[in-house]
Amino acid sequence: MLLKAVKARKIKDSRGDPTIEVIIEKVKASAPSGKSTGKYETHPYHKSLDWNIKFLNSQVFNLEVNSFDDLKKLELFIKKKAKLRDAKQFGANALFALECAILKALAKEQKKQLWQIINAEARKIPIPLGNVIEGGLHAHNKDHPTFQEFLVIPNEKSFEKNYILMKKIHSELHKLLNENKKTDEGAWESRLHNSEIFTILSSFKGVRLGTDAAASSFYKNGNYQYKSKSFGQKEQINYVNTLIKKYNLLYIEDPLHEEDFQGFSQISKASKHLVVGDDLTATQISRLKKAIKLKSINAIIIKPNQNGSLLELQEIFKICKKNKIKTILSHRSGETMDDALADLSFGYQADFIKAGVATKWREVKLERLVKIEKNAG
Repeated sequence: MLLKAVKARKIKDSRGDPTIEVIIEKVKASAPSGKSTGKYETHPYHKSLDWNIKFLNSQVFNLEVNSFDDLKKLELFIKKKAKLRDAKQFGANALFALECAILKALAKEQKKQLWQIINAEARKIPIPLGNVIEGGLHAHNKDHPTFQEFLVIPNEKSFEKNYILMKKIHSELHKLLNENKKTDEGAWESRLHNSEIFTILSSFKGVRLGTDAAASSFYKNGNYQYKSKSFGQKEQINYVNTLIKKYNLLYIEDPLHEEDFQGFSQISKASKHLVVGDDLTATQISRLKKAIKLKSINAIIIKPNQNGSLLELQEIFKICKKNKIKTILSHRSGETMDDALADLSFGYQADFIKAGVATKWREVKLERLVKIEKNAG
């Protein structure tokens, strides 16, 4: 495929915030945006969204792109034309949308699925993490749980059955919580405390539980600030380890703040549950390697637009596989109708996908994985 020119424009994400969309040969790709952002993630744009759009619309690329690896040519082109030290300086949102649009256009030309361009040998379907209740920075009401996400993790024999079970639980929680309000991600708001929510979720059959504590969001002046108490590092570690044991948590994400690699290493780890880095690692290779060296995590959140480069994402997955780190490909709170995350999760062979449960922006990704599962056999 000869890439000559692209069209870039501004669209709105699910929160109504502006983001970038790239169009190549009538194929569209767009980037989401995060509300809870890690300190170390790549900036979304080089100078601004408008600058990136203007730059892309003014370029004549003349690049031959016939495979995933040809994205190297693109990144060299961007680096040279924009006079950057590294292609990621172009901005994670802009680079991700551009690379994704190119791969989609290539898939269309070759009459393939997007995931086949990434990895034609892919076979394993990821397990979905169902974010059903939210607090923290994602909550709109002031009286919310401290932890940011409360997850149900089904383990049915097919992705479709997992999806159906998550939807059922999400629907039933509407009555149990007596709540009508949803967060940006479609999860239910709640005024209950962390433990009260885990107790309610424990009543559902066929799922394990998980949480994204997003501890950096309530870490202030050297302590973890809860509604009626304040924990130091040791107390926070003990609290999290107690929750893991009491509620048989499968998944605990960012239980400590984003600088505490040593503290992460003291959170209980076992083959039966995962300690996950998100803000800690920010989808950056250097942060991942440090976490592996210090034995901080045994799983990692991978957000494409925290990094920007699909080539680096491939390298991150390789490093994780080599070091037996479980991988979770994740959406953001401000999403678009682009369903590419599903193909990326399958193509990269992620262990899990976190894409919410409800709202059209989440459902389009989960429904795409249902189709992939059926078509890929």
